[in-house]
Amino acid sequence: MTDLLGPAEIRELAARLGVAPTKRLGQNFVHDPNTVRRIVTAANLDPDDVVVEVGPGLGSLTLGLLPAARHVHAVEIDAALATALPQTAAGRPGAERLTVHHADALRVTAAELGDPPPTALVANLPYNVAVPVVLHLLAELPGLRHGLVMVQKEVADRLTAGPGTKIYGVPSVKLAWYAAARPAGRVPPNVFWPVPNVDSGLVAFTRREPPRPEVPRERVFAVVDAAFAQRRKTLRAALAGWAGGADRAAAALVAAGVDPGARGEALTVAQFAAIAAAAPSGTDGAE
Repeated sequence: MTDLLGPAEIRELAARLGVAPTKRLGQNFVHDPNTVRRIVTAANLDPDDVVVEVGPGLGSLTLGLLPAARHVHAVEIDAALATALPQTAAGRPGAERLTVHHADALRVTAAELGDPPPTALVANLPYNVAVPVVLHLLAELPGLRHGLVMVQKEVADRLTAGPGTKIYGVPSVKLAWYAAARPAGRVPPNVFWPVPNVDSGLVAFTRREPPRPEVPRERVFAVVDAAFAQRRKTLRAALAGWAGGADRAAAALVAAGVDPGARGEALTVAQFAAIAAAAPSGTDGAE
């Protein structure tokens, strides 16, 4: 995996394009080829994988992904960067496999990405939208089988946290609905330009069948949101608004085999799904 962008190339390319990283878009560009190689290796891509990359920026990771995948869909919200990326890739290995989409990853659809449909998500995600982007793409792209994302270390810890831990919460449970996730390493700040003031973390995930596929995801997520909105309260109290009263919440919890005196941080995603399945008629299933 040669012909990657180093610090000098990144700064020269940015200067030529008149691009300055912005906090508004959460832009921190990777300028270390060894980190790119590490991410591509950890993503464990099959030659037939079709990758969706969010926020390719100046193309550091894109150039590493192109030789390793059948196709790369790069989704970039910044118009200048989206326009420049095909030119950066031109003449490099795998350039013909790249499709750039000038779009917002929080709203992009499977139809917009088109063919071939993505099977893997590999991305250095903007810190400010990392969790909603991952959840949106897993919901929108049913063929997404696995992925590796780089996010703020604190977010990586939350995404991979298990029940009973202090950092287990809404992101942990919602990702667990779609996939089995695990931490895949720490990334130091000095591989980015500009240098962030926090470490980054890699999160690997593999899609799996939801614990209760017959229960609508929106209904399960409504239970999760209600449980963690007041995480210090017992589930009987925290779910009262969702269920239409504390007694109705308690009845649903008992029917699901969950102690009404428990708290949301103690429950697995399967238990949240069981509560949703036992929801009283008329319960609001909206997120």
